[in-house]
Amino acid sequence: MAEETHPVYEVLALRFGTHDGRPARDNFLVDEGQFTPGREMPMDFYLWVVRDERHFLLVDTGFPQEMARRRGRTLFRDPVDALTDLGVAAEDVSDVVITHMHYDHAGNLDRFPHARIHLQKDELQFCTGPAMRHRVVRRPFEPVNIKTAVQGLFEDHLVLHSGQAEIIPGVTVHAVPGHTPGTQVVRVPTARGWVVLAGDATHLWANIRLRSPFPILDHLTPMLEGYDRIEALADGEDHVIPGHDPQVALRFPRLEGAPDWVCLHEPVLDGFDAAPTIAGAAR
Repeated sequence: MAEETHPVYEVLALRFGTHDGRPARDNFLVDEGQFTPGREMPMDFYLWVVRDERHFLLVDTGFPQEMARRRGRTLFRDPVDALTDLGVAAEDVSDVVITHMHYDHAGNLDRFPHARIHLQKDELQFCTGPAMRHRVVRRPFEPVNIKTAVQGLFEDHLVLHSGQAEIIPGVTVHAVPGHTPGTQVVRVPTARGWVVLAGDATHLWANIRLRSPFPILDHLTPMLEGYDRIEALADGEDHVIPGHDPQVALRFPRLEGAPDWVCLHEPVLDGFDAAPTIAGAAR
């Protein structure tokens, strides 16, 4: 039987904001003695683009300046406006994958009027269901984003998936519940192998490498088991791209002509190991 072939895509990441001054302890559910008092580990915010000559897929949509001010985050660039670096306007985007509905991944949905929004069915059920009665559970969600997603149902813009699905040729989403019930990751064939955009299935490289989850989660065991699945989908440690690690913006080459974007389809720069642990990620 002939080996199945796929298109080869470029994968780009934009670091558009940060939560600086964050204690390292806040990024892990359990402190196993690896943190010194006062140690900081900032958490950055990204969105991702998967593209070739025929396709353009946006993964997550960031959040606007008003939301950044309200939540005490620093926005470097408007993430939607930054798409113009790539010669693309929001009105031209045909497909958007939302890894999950937290504010920092599903903001700005209303700015993509013609896009199909790809979401796991379990995620929509969760963020519109009785769990939102609890303040601590609903805190990472924004009602405006959920309303936009629901409106998409009535306008045939919202595409709901149950587990694995192909979004564009060769690019698939995979349900990895834990952080939220409907968290999904994106698997992309690139020139350097299979890259997995993990979103918040692992916030930092240290979370997955140490099997030490980020403290905001819905179910612990599925999240830990999700680490195994992510690694099985990727072609190596540096092929797993975490959702918030500042090292992502440092470890990969910058896109020529648009230096705010880094090229995840290219090998890690010389001088970096496969993926940083806490020592490499904190300061």
